[in-house]
Parts: sequence; C-alpha cells; structure tokens
Amino acid sequence: MSKIWFITGSSRGFGRQFVEAALERGDKVAATARDTDSLADLVAAHGEAILPLKLDVTDKAAAFNAVQRAHEHFGRLDVVVNNAGYGLFGTVEELTEQQVRDQMETNFYGALWITQAALPLLRTQGSGHIVQISSVGGVTAFPNLGVYNASKWALEALSEALAQEVAGFGIKVTLVEPGGFATDWAGSSATFAGQLPAYDDLRAAVAASWSGIKVGDPTAAGPALLKIVDADNPPLRVFFGTAPLGMVPHVYAERLKTWEDWADVSAQAQGDPA
Repeated sequence: MSKIWFITGSSRGFGRQFVEAALERGDKVAATARDTDSLADLVAAHGEAILPLKLDVTDKAAAFNAVQRAHEHFGRLDVVVNNAGYGLFGTVEELTEQQVRDQMETNFYGALWITQAALPLLRTQGSGHIVQISSVGGVTAFPNLGVYNASKWALEALSEALAQEVAGFGIKVTLVEPGGFATDWAGSSATFAGQLPAYDDLRAAVAASWSGIKVGDPTAAGPALLKIVDADNPPLRVFFGTAPLGMVPHVYAERLKTWEDWADVSAQAQGDPA
C-alpha cells in the first residue's frame, strides 16, 4: 500500500530528498517549507500527490494547523518526518541568547509541536511512524556546536521516551542520526556566532579533524529512509553514513570507563559503606 507522508523542511537538503523518494514510488506527501515556491517543480511533476504547505515550525498554532490540513486532505497520515532544522556554529561563550533560543525553537520545539499535533491522529488510526531527523551530534558532542548538540540531545531524549509511550498504540518512532553529508547544512542554512580570537586555534583544530571524514551523498538518503519506514520492526536509532559508527562506539566506551573508574565515589554519594 502507498503511504501518506508529512515532511517538514522540504525545500532542500534531506527533506527534499525524502519528498522526492516518496513521490517517485507512488506515495503521497504533505510537504512543508517556509517558501512553497521551492516545491513548484514537484507539484508540476506529481500533481495532487503532493500537498505543499507553507510553514515555519516555530509557530505552534501553524504547526498544528498544517498537520490537521494534511490529515483532512489525504484522510490519514502514515509517516511524519521532522526534518526542519539548521546548524548553529559557535562556542558556548560566543553565542547570544537569541541565537540559542532560535536554535531550540526550530530543532527541538518545532519537532515537538509537529509530533504533538500528529499523535492524536495516529493513535486514533492505530498506526503510524514518527521519524525524527537527529544527528551524530545527538549522541556525542563537538566543540563549536554545543547548542546545536543540545537541541539534538533534547530531541533524542524526547523521542526515546515517546517510543515507549506510544508503542502500545501501534506507533513507531525512529531517530535518524546522519554524519556529514554534502548538503548546505554548514553553509547557507547555518547560523554563525561572532568569533572571539581566543577560540581561533580551537576552530582550526576542529576543521582539521573533520577534513578527512567521508561526506555522504544526500540523494542516497531518500531510498534509505524508505527501507526504514517499510520495515516491520524499524530501529529506534539508525545512523546515516558510515562515519558515525567509527566515532560513537569510542565515545560510549569512554563514558562507561569513566563511570566505572569513579564507581567508589558513586557509592559514597549514595551513603553505601566502603
């Protein structure tokens, strides 16, 4: 059976690839974007199979309205993809309050509003799949991306709890955690804090450490997501790209080792005898 999708951030990057992959195999898509003119070619090619919706996900009322309009238009929703988001570059000291709030409003609250809007509809129909586009930065953290990491860590925690809450209703949840891809995530889509000279050496070191990482082809991401939403038992978490699997196990091993090394202090803090 064909699926009905609701995808945010559809104008470019991963969102665009997800929309195209779904449409090309005969599914129907409610595609949101801040500027729906960016979807005109897809409307011309696929007609009524795509419903373009203008949406800024930080507007809670608009987010709820967009989900409701999509459901009324197509009659159901099978896959909800929270893809809208952007990167915020800057050390913790450099970031302004507004930059921090804007990052959380889009990457975390935007996904929360769409999820909350969709849940009653998915519960009623007894099925559905919520896909949260997170990041390898949602399970580890990188210098100069602290608040971006924080927004994705928040999304990860929310979604892990959500998966347990809604499993009994037939609703599945998947966190997609991409590594580096050839999108404009670090380019025109990004926001950059004002730079303090004190962190110039750090920025140079970070850039050098990333220079050898293999960058993924975003056009391959759409077919990969189709495999996930078609699976009978989809994963709660899945990496997109090979780089994350090379770095994350080391991070988890270091965390476990630190907890074990300090286990005596943990016991002391609880009041257990030595």
